Amino acid sequence: MHVVAVLALDGVSAFDLTIPCQAFALPRGDDGTPVYEVRVCVDRSVAATAGPFETFRISSPYGWGDALGADTVVVPGIPHDQVPSARALDLLREAAAGGARIASICTGAFALAHAGLLDGRRATTHWRFADLLAEQFPATRVDPSVLYVDEGPVLTSAGIAAGLDLCLHMIRGDHGAAVAAKAARMLVMPPQRTGGQAQFIEYRTPVEDVSDLGDTLEWLRGKLGEPLSLADIATHAMMSRRSLARHFRAQTGTTPLRWLLTQRVQRARELLETTALPLPRVAEACGFGSVETLRHHFARQVGTTPSAYRTTFRG
Repeated sequence: MHVVAVLALDGVSAFDLTIPCQAFALPRGDDGTPVYEVRVCVDRSVAATAGPFETFRISSPYGWGDALGADTVVVPGIPHDQVPSARALDLLREAAAGGARIASICTGAFALAHAGLLDGRRATTHWRFADLLAEQFPATRVDPSVLYVDEGPVLTSAGIAAGLDLCLHMIRGDHGAAVAAKAARMLVMPPQRTGGQAQFIEYRTPVEDVSDLGDTLEWLRGKLGEPLSLADIATHAMMSRRSLARHFRAQTGTTPLRWLLTQRVQRARELLETTALPLPRVAEACGFGSVETLRHHFARQVGTTPSAYRTTFRG
């Protein structure tokens, strides 16, 4: 079983701490058994407190040593101006050197940076502290505009709730889109927000903006296999293309065609996992037109070929 160690550093954000515990506890195998073992690992030599409000103390049967045997180590947010202990930083370095996947939520990126794990890598954190992270750690390429960054063995997420997006991204990579989508439904959240999506989305009250793209988004999901242009989408939404682009970014954090492309790749993943459709049929069903186009966009978003993906998740 894949072991996920959630490292509770002193002053850990209580909300951030629960995100990986909840997300990784949800996925189940075909027989209904959990596919992850989640361990909350605390420093038993220090009374680990949950912060920043410190309303309770953390009690766990797992110490920091238990994190060294984990496949994934997650570092939730801590006070951005707090330098983790030398013991904590050594633990992170040792876990990384041992081949563990290391991930941070929100300001947990500062702990990874102090350990040197972000040197030469692209990373993100809460937009409020992104400039500070870049200033303190110039060897890190900080991207303040995205939800999460996947740099292979090291992953970082933006503020707070973006940690859920990162956890679903890791679940998707481990067990496929169908398992991740089922976990997302249990979490009552969208099955996939891409890492490149904006960190914050502009929400307006009905008085300020009466446009709602909900019907258009559902319409698009029902027409993934059809060729659609920006003009087609604008016509359905009953607005100009310029207005559509503005409202779409305000409500989804991305552009109409980029959102549509992401949905098509997501649908391709599901079909590759759950059906034996040949690749030309998959490409047609997802609106790519040709296997070559499917391969191109699939590789850009997923990092592998459709055939290799199908072998992995149906092998």
